Amino acid sequence: MDVKTVCVFCGSRPGARPEFLAAARELGEELVRRNLTLIYGGASVGLMGAVADAVLSAGGRAVGVLPFSLQQREIGHQGLHELHLVNSMHERKALMAKRSDAFVALPGGFGTFEELFEIITWGQLGLHAKPIGLLDVGGYFQPLITMVRRGVEDGFIPQAQERPFAVSASASELLDRLQAGPTMQVTEKWLRRTEET
Repeated sequence: MDVKTVCVFCGSRPGARPEFLAAARELGEELVRRNLTLIYGGASVGLMGAVADAVLSAGGRAVGVLPFSLQQREIGHQGLHELHLVNSMHERKALMAKRSDAFVALPGGFGTFEELFEIITWGQLGLHAKPIGLLDVGGYFQPLITMVRRGVEDGFIPQAQERPFAVSASASELLDRLQAGPTMQVTEKWLRRTEET
C-alpha cells in the first residue's frame, strides 16, 4: 500500500510516564526516516506537540488541523507547514481522515479514544480501507484490546474484526505493518436481519 501521510491521534497532555513522550518523539523521527507526512490535531502541547516537534526537528513535514474553539486551550503549533483552523471537531476529524493514508493512536484520553473508535467504525462500514495502528507504549492499549475481545465474545463485533488494528510497542515495526496494507477486514454482510432484534 502506498502510504505517504499518517494521521496520529494522541493526548494533548504528556501523560504521567516519561516513556509516553519518548514514544511520541520516536514516532515522529520514524515518520521522517520514511519520508511520511504527519497529519495531526495541530496542538503544540502534550504528546501532540512532542510528535510534531520531533518531525519538524528531523526536517519532516507536519500538517495540523485545529478547531477555532480549541486554539487557546490546545495552543496551536506555529511551526507547522500547514495549520488548518476549522469550525468544529467534526470538520477536524473529517479533514484529518481525508488527508491521511493511515492512522496511528498513541496514548491519550477520551478525545484520542473517540477519534480512534470513529476511524475504526468508518473502516467497519467500508467508508475507508486505510490501515490503523496502536503504538502500545507500556501496555497502554491492552485493556482496550481486552474490551474488543469481549465485544467479539458477546456477539457485538464480528470475529473477523477482532483486530481492526495493528499493535506494536515499536514505531518502526508498527509503520512496517501499516505500510503492508489495510488492517480491517470488511465483511460483506456484517449485520443480519435475525440479529437486529
